[in-house]
Amino acid sequence: MTFGEKLRNARKEAGFSQEQLAEKLSVSRSAVAKWETDNGMPDVGNLKAMATLLNVSIDYLLDEDEKITFNETREPIEPELFEKTGKCRDRKDAAVYWKYKDADAIYPLIRRKKLNAGEFMLDLVTSWGVSQLADYATNTDGYYLVEKAGRQLLVRVSDDFITTSELAGRVDPGKFVIGNNIFRKTTYRLI
Repeated sequence: MTFGEKLRNARKEAGFSQEQLAEKLSVSRSAVAKWETDNGMPDVGNLKAMATLLNVSIDYLLDEDEKITFNETREPIEPELFEKTGKCRDRKDAAVYWKYKDADAIYPLIRRKKLNAGEFMLDLVTSWGVSQLADYATNTDGYYLVEKAGRQLLVRVSDDFITTSELAGRVDPGKFVIGNNIFRKTTYRLI
């Protein structure tokens, strides 16, 4: 499914017309129509706002490999309520362990941004790893692959939310790619 098809489906699922979505994003209706027919792409700011308004992840909209289904939940949390215990190395580990303690497996993940050509060239010209360091500095969320009842879930734990996306197909916990992110499992498991 293309970006445009996903955008159109998500917009309809959220109950917005093209005009209503355009108004909320402060763009023209023709811009939304152009995006939905894959004749253009929104800028990063509009993409972020769109994902929030439509209650989908940016990865879902951009990933044409369809590794993430439309099923995504987002729940508020207060990480300071969770304590490091047992195999949990930090509060985010404890939060995902509490939420999915009945899972078959929980793999903490290391996320690395897949660099586009411009970022790759910038890294070559400046110091190797600058783009990755900048990404790590702006994204401190915890990522987890949860296996439960034959399903795989990608779980993102921020300071305020646990966001869970069901994966459309099975991935190898060792290493997999979703959208612009490369995930690798860490050396430990929570379950």
